Amino acid sequence: MTDSQEVFRQMELPFAGDRFPDALGAVVQLTVLNGLEPAREVIHAEDGSWLVGDGVNDPNAAGASTVTHIWHAIHQNSSIAELAIVPPGHMARRVGPGTEWRTEPLAWLDH
Repeated sequence: MTDSQEVFRQMELPFAGDRFPDALGAVVQLTVLNGLEPAREVIHAEDGSWLVGDGVNDPNAAGASTVTHIWHAIHQNSSIAELAIVPPGHMARRVGPGTEWRTEPLAWLDH
């Protein structure tokens, strides 16, 4: 991990060693970042950006999410590290800690 404050929204694929780069940023739900909920969804959007959510609370609610280095989310949920190979336009989901991540094409919900 790096001490750099610089956060990049997108970085060139494939990642070296299939590992998330230290400077890669993500939108992360605060419930995941603070360890209140496990990460249950990791999205690699079509534009190359990453999102990490708890899969139960609304990530779009005011103050629910923040931008940070993705390794902060990995620190709380180490299995996220294995998802660096998820291609753009896909998401990984799991039921909870200790369960397998399943990757599928991303389908945004229109509400």
